[in-house]
Amino acid sequence: MPTYVRTEKCDGCKGQDKTACMYICPHDLMKLDKDGSETGNAMKAFNQEPEQCWECYSCVKICPQAAIEVRHYADIVPLGASVQPMRGSDSIVWTIKFRNGNMKRFKFPIRTTPEGSIDPYTGKPKPDMANLDKPGFFTTGTNLKGDRSQLIRL
Repeated sequence: MPTYVRTEKCDGCKGQDKTACMYICPHDLMKLDKDGSETGNAMKAFNQEPEQCWECYSCVKICPQAAIEVRHYADIVPLGASVQPMRGSDSIVWTIKFRNGNMKRFKFPIRTTPEGSIDPYTGKPKPDMANLDKPGFFTTGTNLKGDRSQLIRL
């Protein structure tokens, strides 16, 4: 089920051009209704194509006002229950509310590094085209049937 914005909580990230949910959505579904023409709520974020939502929780976790929620499938979260993450500076707290009113909270540290600080090729050997036909190489010569014209050279 898709995400939805509780307009009474959303402040449009205080009038910035791009809200936090717009920045983080991998499918570019979140949008800011600047003048209220699309939702009737000026300066509020909304999911412009709910049926395309991946339910990745990125927007839910990043929202500073906790204004975004996910409608869960009944087989995962039964009617009357809810799952809500809240992101802090060093951890994410998941609040689980069961149908009988019981609540549990789980706290997990955020395992991230500063943006752009990771070098994914550290410790990896440089590509060597001479190894292309050797067994165990990612794409062997037998898979290419001798035609290497489609290889992308870095």
